[in-house]
Order: sequence, then C-alpha cells, then structure tokens
Amino acid sequence: MASGSPRRQELLQRIGITDFDIRVPETEESYPAGLTPRETVEYISREKADAAMKLCGDDEIVITADTMVFLDDQRLGKPVDEEDALRMLAALQGRHHTVCTGVTVRQGDRSVTESESTEVYFRPATEPELRGYIKTGEPMDKAGAYGVQGKGALLVERLNGDFFNVMGLPVLRLSRMLERFGVSFFD
Repeated sequence: MASGSPRRQELLQRIGITDFDIRVPETEESYPAGLTPRETVEYISREKADAAMKLCGDDEIVITADTMVFLDDQRLGKPVDEEDALRMLAALQGRHHTVCTGVTVRQGDRSVTESESTEVYFRPATEPELRGYIKTGEPMDKAGAYGVQGKGALLVERLNGDFFNVMGLPVLRLSRMLERFGVSFFD
C-alpha cells in the first residue's frame, strides 16, 4: 500500500488484506488544468503508482489512491487553519458535494486505474455546531474539513454511493480490481 493513511490501512484489513507493507513515495499532487474531478483523482493515483513502483519489486502488487472533495466542481483540500475549516464546512452545510477517489492497482508493467464518486448531503448546521466540531481537531487533516467515520458523521444527512469511498478507499471497486490480479477474497 503506497499510502500513509491509517483509514486506508484499516479498510484493507477490514476486507481481509492483512499482509501488506506501507511504502509511501515522495510525489507532488499536481495535475493538468481542465481535468474533470474523476480524471483528476485518476491522474494523481497513476502518478503515485508510478512513483511507488520505484520502491517495489515487479512481482509486488501496488495499491495507490487519491481522494478529493468537490463542491460545484471546485476542489476542497485540507484546511490550513480553523478559519479555513469553518469556511469549508459553512459552504458544505445544507448542500451536497462529491467525494471522488482514484485507485490504481499495479504489478510490474500491468496497471489498472478506476475511480469512484459518492454524493454526500450535509444537513444545515449552525455556526456554533461547526465551531464545536472544529474544536475536536478532527477536520484539520481531512479534505473538505470533515471525517465521515468520526464526529463528522453528525453533519451528514445522507449519501448516495460507496460509504467507504468517503473514508478514502472504495473497497468494493478495489476488490474487483485486485481480483483481476489474482487476489481472491472468499477462498
């Protein structure tokens, strides 16, 4: 797994992948202008896989992922401070946004890249609620300034799509991709 994300590591373990190494390559998360949200996360995921291959043998299966939050096709990254987190959360409340994750599975020269999109609907929230959530510290290292797996779930009214995608790894899609590389989950 070419990701330092503890959430992604936990999700791999939940689906039965327990024997894996973490090797995080140095990469810039830049991408060409004009890409759609899906194209953007797929591009970055492929770039991460290319960089990760320099740390792995040709026989090893490499998994990379990149998750982004988009509101009206504008990317919401990780907040730089509490006021930035408040700005993002205030923009999201009472609206829906899209969480996209690009996933690449690579072994040697063989590579498959796909993406998953999930629509997330936030309930209307008050500024004191948002500030209280920010005080927990949870939003500060997450794209879009929330974590659906924690107290951020209290801001989410509903979602359409893969819940695990919002956590950072669409496990069903990943399992189907890994099956093409000979990985079996129910044997």
